[in-house]
Amino acid sequence: MSDTNQGTLPVIRQTIELNAPIQKVWEAVASSEGIATWFMPNDFQPALGNEFVLETPFGKQPCKVTEFDPPNKLVFTWGRTWIITFALQEMEAGKTEFTLLHDGWEAGKIPESGMDSAEVRATMAHGWEAAVLPRLAEYVQK
Repeated sequence: MSDTNQGTLPVIRQTIELNAPIQKVWEAVASSEGIATWFMPNDFQPALGNEFVLETPFGKQPCKVTEFDPPNKLVFTWGRTWIITFALQEMEAGKTEFTLLHDGWEAGKIPESGMDSAEVRATMAHGWEAAVLPRLAEYVQK
């Protein structure tokens, strides 16, 4: 798996170890209720090809499930170019390794916002690391 996309900006890759069994983590990352708790409100349905909406701070964003492999991997498109991967690996008793990949970073401006892709990528990388993934950990480790 490459950490770059078509020679543009690097993929955001973040991995955390969760003190929770893989099935509990899967339910948190592959259900509408779970995703809403630690990420964003949505109308996600757990099925390959499902089109859903993430209700972001910047408005509703269209998404589509492109890979669905319970309880190991969920991949979906987000907006025009982004690809989000949630990969889970069962570890020793009761622990799960969770890897997030945020791909699809084209150089230049993001058409929907007019913002520079590199700046948005840096902001998103920080947000995943500092806010979103810690909320996931808090949610599944209760």
